Amino acid sequence: MNESLLRELVPAVIGVLVRRGADFAAAEDAAQDALVEAVRAWPDDPPRDPKGWLVTVAWRKFLDAARADTSRRHREIRIEGEPMPAPGEAADDTLRLYFLCAHPSLTPASAVALTLRAVGGLTTRQIARAYLVPEATMAQRISRAKRTVSGVRFNQPGDVATVLRVLYLVFNEGYSGDVDLAAEAIRLTRQLAAKTSHEEVAGLLALMLLHHARRPARTGPDGRLVPLAEQDRGLWNTRLIAEGIDVLQIALTRDRLGEFQAQAAIAALHADALTAEETDWVQIVEWYDELVRLTDSPVARLNRAVAVGEADGPRAGLAALAELDPALPRHTAAAAYLHERDGDPVTAARLYAEAARSAPNLPERDHLTRQAARLNAQLRG
Repeated sequence: MNESLLRELVPAVIGVLVRRGADFAAAEDAAQDALVEAVRAWPDDPPRDPKGWLVTVAWRKFLDAARADTSRRHREIRIEGEPMPAPGEAADDTLRLYFLCAHPSLTPASAVALTLRAVGGLTTRQIARAYLVPEATMAQRISRAKRTVSGVRFNQPGDVATVLRVLYLVFNEGYSGDVDLAAEAIRLTRQLAAKTSHEEVAGLLALMLLHHARRPARTGPDGRLVPLAEQDRGLWNTRLIAEGIDVLQIALTRDRLGEFQAQAAIAALHADALTAEETDWVQIVEWYDELVRLTDSPVARLNRAVAVGEADGPRAGLAALAELDPALPRHTAAAAYLHERDGDPVTAARLYAEAARSAPNLPERDHLTRQAARLNAQLRG
């Protein structure tokens, strides 16, 4: 049983049913029922056309569930003999499903869950484990999301930016439970990139690949967070780095710069440096200037301030940081780092301890606490 093939076929099957007239919730239920049948029947009698088999069984499941409805019985007569969609239609079906799952009426959490279920083909149990919530809670979230989008019909192009943000949310969840969400996000973004030539889809794929390439070096053997400058670059995945840079370069030749391409360019400059000291900080600042121009994001401005501190010295970085809201997440940690580089360990130690108290996660809190303890030990010595 090829589980990865089944998961790849799920969005196409749902898309065909929706195009034939099924509402989204019913189509998704029918596709899941067809998957159950496939798991049972395929080991003994594998079909020559897996997608055609799933579409046929799913459509039959949908018709069985809707048979009491007179209007749907009429539609059954109309569509029963409809041929399988051509390759172009199948691609369009899958694209529609991406846009449907990232519909603006959904909350980000619901959009992510629905994307993993309908486009990714994950079970409710797998998604619940990945997000560390009870299966019943996730089932309710997915059910509400399905009801929300069931009446939606597309009469204009979907919002690619919304789809990409949902996929990036999935990627940033990383790994938990029994599902590697970072790898899953890359798989889904690859699938989307194969169906559209949009330059920002390529930009996001490049960004994911470049970030994922550094994953083996991000934590030490004891589970501690390892900052970028201290990572063992020999652990970075050079194959993913090369692929990410190739994807990015092709996207940049289209001369339609977007935020994910700019972020990927920054990641590529980090990946291209053999050592932390060889990092081209001047060019990174230039790319952050582009990113700020595109997004006016406070987070981008914060990261730019740190890059300025590397390119032009810590005083310049602190001056750039002073222009930002001190309540911005990680502002205090950035200030601590720049003060330490400026030769002020007393202020840096105090700010590291303060940043640790508001850290967004346990590994980051532990890292900042150790930084404060290291400087305090030096001051006492």
